[in-house]
Amino acid sequence: MASTVLSKTFTASNRKTFTISTWIKRTGLASNYGILGSGTNSSTDRDSLYFESNDYLYFDAKVSSSVVASFQTNRTFKDVGAFYHIVLAFDTTQATDTNRMKLYVNGELQTFSSVTYPNQNRDMNTNNTAHTIGAILGPVYYFDGLMSYFAFTDGTAYDASYFGETDSSSGIWKIKTSPSVTYGTNGFFLKMDTSSPGTDTSGNTNTFTAAGTPTLAQDNASNVFATNNSLCNVAGRWTITNGNNTIQHANGGSWTAMISSIASSVGKYYMEAKITAGASRTMFGVMSADTNIISYATNLTTICLYNNLGNGEFQESGGETSGNNYGTFADNDIAGIALDCTNNKISIYKNGTALVTDHTIPATVDGFIGFGFTSDSNSTIYQCNYGNGFFGTTAVASSNADAAGHGLFEYAVPTGYFSLNTKNLNTYGG
Repeated sequence: MASTVLSKTFTASNRKTFTISTWIKRTGLASNYGILGSGTNSSTDRDSLYFESNDYLYFDAKVSSSVVASFQTNRTFKDVGAFYHIVLAFDTTQATDTNRMKLYVNGELQTFSSVTYPNQNRDMNTNNTAHTIGAILGPVYYFDGLMSYFAFTDGTAYDASYFGETDSSSGIWKIKTSPSVTYGTNGFFLKMDTSSPGTDTSGNTNTFTAAGTPTLAQDNASNVFATNNSLCNVAGRWTITNGNNTIQHANGGSWTAMISSIASSVGKYYMEAKITAGASRTMFGVMSADTNIISYATNLTTICLYNNLGNGEFQESGGETSGNNYGTFADNDIAGIALDCTNNKISIYKNGTALVTDHTIPATVDGFIGFGFTSDSNSTIYQCNYGNGFFGTTAVASSNADAAGHGLFEYAVPTGYFSLNTKNLNTYGG
């Protein structure tokens, strides 16, 4: 999706006590990705919170090139299928050093593998006059993923319970979309739910300057949509971009698979994929969540894929069915996949017209199953739309939501089917 950088230069305010809260969904892994930074120089004077290339959360604060505060978590953060809630609270006036800097993830106070607590009454770079604070661009690294509900409180250190809470039914940490906090002079609240992501809704009008064209995804902390699952990036043979929604097979010579980040065993779900290159070498449909195809003859019993090479036959149970010949897809055609997990059926659409209706999924494709794709060609590109409303960086021409009002698709969602997201799973997934 398109890149956006948000930044703002503030006047001087409280540099000892403040809170940062944000909800993020990672897409890029194994590289340095910034969440927030404040400073004048990326090497010598900065406060910077970011994911390290080893996928640990890291913070460091430097003054005149000397580290005055830092930590590294003792756990990694590699989930690309859900939002993380991250809260970083500072109060350097505290007498006890462990109370001066606290990190919460999904409501839980984190411990560190290494840490340097700031000295008592230490002034941090944040809120220093003439320093720029960047919500998506830190002074060091860019963030790769989705971000929403970014809050900053000036003068008060809050724990995570002010910005999130545990759902009484599921036990899952969920968002408070209207936190009851005191924002202070430089405080702001960027919901990022409009085409102007830098708009401050705290009441302070501390609106940020946006550089680049923002992408307003349907995927958010209140309703998480499926994407492709970069954790099953088999042998590195897929290049994954645009919020894990565009996939390109990177190496030829061997079939490899990709599966959605959310799978289900109950309910009916729909997604679209625009095949922009290499259509002749494509297979797409559904597969068991634990499928790991690294060659054409591996684990074929756990897939049910529309075989474009075989003139529209299905690849399933270790071989192709015969005599179907449903037709083929060409480059820039849009495939619609309707998955009936309850009755083990799959339907395939081409540019909005049904080619296959209620094809039986073999019993060997069982348990939690999700949308799947394979290829053996380095030219194959799928631009997947699980409901976010984009093929690559181009918005769908139509705005077809499912019957629950979720998602944006090019073509009408088949009756009784829904986009694959957490709200629909909760309602229709049993």
